[in-house]
Amino acid sequence: MLMPILIGLAVLAVLFLIIVATRPSDFRVTRSAAIAAPPEKVFPHVNELRNWEAWNPWGRLDPDCQMTYDGPPAGAGASYTWAGNNKVGAGRSTITESKPHELVRFRLEFAKPMKATNTAEFTFRPEGDQTIVTWTMSGKNNFIGKAFGLVVNCDKMVGGQFEKGLAQMKSLTEAAAEKIPVHS
Repeated sequence: MLMPILIGLAVLAVLFLIIVATRPSDFRVTRSAAIAAPPEKVFPHVNELRNWEAWNPWGRLDPDCQMTYDGPPAGAGASYTWAGNNKVGAGRSTITESKPHELVRFRLEFAKPMKATNTAEFTFRPEGDQTIVTWTMSGKNNFIGKAFGLVVNCDKMVGGQFEKGLAQMKSLTEAAAEKIPVHS
């Protein structure tokens, strides 16, 4: 009786390993929003790291998250580390490339809950009187990341936070634009 159970468990374990091993190694999460402001008004919300506090969706998941800033206040080399609850984890984000009003690229180094290094980027594309802001995170899944993806839809989870952050950035940027006096 014990032997068939052990064989059944071994078959299930092998099947699980095969399923996880055949999942894609690369991942990419992308969300976009149209903001009624020119790129030069939207860009500083991303390029100046201290501005993130006003719109960062993960900040709302842990208001007590500890943030430490390093390097210049904006542009390439600017970075911050964070340490928070189990919803935000811990890690470091560093701007690796900054093209004014066009692109900000980051190296994301997660320490908790799982170690990983990913790339995030924001692009700013003018379209009429709006800016299309696209937030993307990409990277490689290790075995544990692939297994985690079997039970958690990471695109939906992370993408949902991107949508919240972009909506908050839109609200802040457009409210500031409304306060600018128009002279005729």
